[in-house]
Amino acid sequence: MEFDAVFIGAGHNALAAAIHLATRGWSVGIFEKGDRAGGAIRTDEATLPGFRHDLYATNLGLFAGSAFHGHYGEQLAKHGLAYAPAEHCFASPTPSGTWFGVSKDLEQTVARAERLSKTDAARWRAMFAEFGGDAPHLFSLLGSPMTASSLLKTGWKAWRGKGLGWMLDTAKMLSSSPREFLEANFESEEIRAAMAAWGMHLDFGPDVAGGALFPYLESMADQSFGMVIGQGGADTMIKAMVSLLESLGGTVRTDAEVTEIKKTSGRADAIVLADGEVIRARKAIVAGVMPRALVGTLLDGGTGNAAFDASARKFRHGPGTMMVHLAMSDLPDWSASEELRRFLYIHLAPDLDMMGRAYSAALAGDLPAEPLLVVGQQTAIDPSRAPEGKHTLWVQVRALPAEIRGDAGGTITDRDWSAVAEPYADRVIDIIERYAPCTKGKILGRHVETPADLERRNPNLVGGDSGGGSHHLSQNFVFRPVPGWAKYRTPVDNLYMVGAATWPGGGAGAGSGFMLAKMLGGG
Repeated sequence: MEFDAVFIGAGHNALAAAIHLATRGWSVGIFEKGDRAGGAIRTDEATLPGFRHDLYATNLGLFAGSAFHGHYGEQLAKHGLAYAPAEHCFASPTPSGTWFGVSKDLEQTVARAERLSKTDAARWRAMFAEFGGDAPHLFSLLGSPMTASSLLKTGWKAWRGKGLGWMLDTAKMLSSSPREFLEANFESEEIRAAMAAWGMHLDFGPDVAGGALFPYLESMADQSFGMVIGQGGADTMIKAMVSLLESLGGTVRTDAEVTEIKKTSGRADAIVLADGEVIRARKAIVAGVMPRALVGTLLDGGTGNAAFDASARKFRHGPGTMMVHLAMSDLPDWSASEELRRFLYIHLAPDLDMMGRAYSAALAGDLPAEPLLVVGQQTAIDPSRAPEGKHTLWVQVRALPAEIRGDAGGTITDRDWSAVAEPYADRVIDIIERYAPCTKGKILGRHVETPADLERRNPNLVGGDSGGGSHHLSQNFVFRPVPGWAKYRTPVDNLYMVGAATWPGGGAGAGSGFMLAKMLGGG
């Protein structure tokens, strides 16, 4: 079997690249180790029949707003892609009963801010107004390949449009920690916590340099556009992409583990499957794997470039994540406000110091006494995911150690995730119960996946790192995945990388796949 382009792994970036190349006349074949395409985008009836849970990723806002979607959105819709929009995006309550939440309606958000601080309400309104002029330049940076020409073009446009002062302010924000940025802009602890929680979705504790950008962008983008999830489940996106690709003549094979990339005269020209089958590639092999796996497993002897291989082996991963999926008879009754039942995300993290303690504990190998909880109420937005009148909860637990050395809470003595899963999930439910009494009595079924389970399900989620590698400044932008190799190429001719380990990093935005495909196939 032979294709113009062969892909290792069927994540959404590989699918995006394959679709674009197929429209340019390339023959493409994708080979996936797992039982279905999609990588960390997967929807299953994990608890009880009729309850559809997004096992990992759930927010499809990055995809809906991506350049790839802008180009192929209409075709994907014809192949079944459908969204459920969320007007009420995210909120953070505190144990004392105060809360802040962001809804697409600016006046609703500002009114909530005003209850906490009139100064902050005015600052939120001003920041939102500024975002309209800032966003095109920021998204241009995040949507451009890390090439000298692209960076110069982006910088030139920003300088012409906004001036040197704005560029310096933006550079300062890009290098700031969430705490530095938020304390400089808001006095309310509730607003700071609500925004800082987004940094923890990646691997940015409150005091990590470079962590201010994501909380700012997510907050302002949600204020501007709202959020979206997949109608019926996040896998609507993957099903549509696979269907579109196959309609273009592409091949997607699951249960097809790739064990080796073969080279001839320094050029990658074939892959070998676990059963010994050889698949040849005329123009490109695209690996959607972590750098360590590329040089340590798939390439016998590495790439031949000592500097690249050394950096790839040192590729760093962020803290781990646990997923707790609940089938519910009803949504939680949040003590702070009945309004919270309408929000897609509820962040349970009352202040920056609590997030800092959880992050530091995870880095030290300890189970946090109180981790940050991201409680997803998808059925408040999309009732089709559960039987009539019933609900699901999607609980993402951050941040956790890949290997357990201790318990900051002092009650769990086991050190293996297989033994810790249920008692730690109990701790998670107890935290929810503090904010929403009687939640335990509404639980009909529970499914827990630890950091070890995440990696077992998907080898790219190393140690349960759902972001596909640390996004700290030393491993982001021109340094991702390794310094000097941010343009998807590798030292091996014909061999490329895509996925969360490459620029622009984690999230369901299809950025690396689409940018690589345009570099290879044009358009």
